[in-house]
Amino acid sequence: MPWVEVFRSRQRADCEQRAFLLFALGFAAEIQEQEDGFALLVAGESAAAARVHLADSELEARRVAPAPPPLRVHRHAWIGCVGYAAVLLIAAYCTGQNWLDRDWQSLGALRGTMARTGEWWRVVTALMLHADLGHLLANVGFGIFFGYFAGQTVGAGLAWFGTVVAAALGNLIDAALMPIQQVSVGASTAVFATLGLLTAYSWRRRGANARAKWAYRGAPLVAGIALLALTGSGGENTDVLAHLSGFAAGLGIGLVYAFTSIPDRSGWKSQWLAGGTAVLLVIGAWWIALS
Repeated sequence: MPWVEVFRSRQRADCEQRAFLLFALGFAAEIQEQEDGFALLVAGESAAAARVHLADSELEARRVAPAPPPLRVHRHAWIGCVGYAAVLLIAAYCTGQNWLDRDWQSLGALRGTMARTGEWWRVVTALMLHADLGHLLANVGFGIFFGYFAGQTVGAGLAWFGTVVAAALGNLIDAALMPIQQVSVGASTAVFATLGLLTAYSWRRRGANARAKWAYRGAPLVAGIALLALTGSGGENTDVLAHLSGFAAGLGIGLVYAFTSIPDRSGWKSQWLAGGTAVLLVIGAWWIALS
């Protein structure tokens, strides 16, 4: 049976790679050393088919994965950040002044007894209360930082609506698992909910491009988890459970946004409606708490 050369290279590894491919396809092949390199040989009656398979393999190897479509960048992301900061600062002022002759701290803080008392508004109101000025400023700063990117990615209205919902869910989980005597306050749950939303949405949108490299697709998820570990686990009085539950709830909201493509289809009316609903949730929770 005559053997026919179908490939030649100065590197033996090149021939071995192609021989492995042909073996997998059922072709008998051998590598022969020549004066100027190495030759890949197959049976004469299989030469034409082997060349076709090798050509297809070369074409596939040269094909460049198409770049994924760029994420839509939503305008006016700063509006949501201004609203977020304003809400926290107003709540801090009212708490410090006992506005309306109410103890905002005791009426709005998240408590381990919440499941027994049914004071469900606390999952929202606790987000706007802080232990001290440093706690407040840290959450304002981190919230604006993550919130701005989330607003650019899914739109300001949807970003902050998703943040409020995810943070409330995170606080609900935290309250169910915390000791009965524990009290928790702070917008950090919302901060990490925003980070989770941004992480999941970006990860899913990149992952939709199956031809992209795994490192590219997984970069947002790795970055989000790294930020959670770096910023969410330090401090003596840090409620790590609240950070984790907020981040997890944010991941869920982000995946919902990604799978439904709501941010891509949303216009300015939808964004304003979502943002307005988030504000109404906050106002409604405090209305109940102070009544």
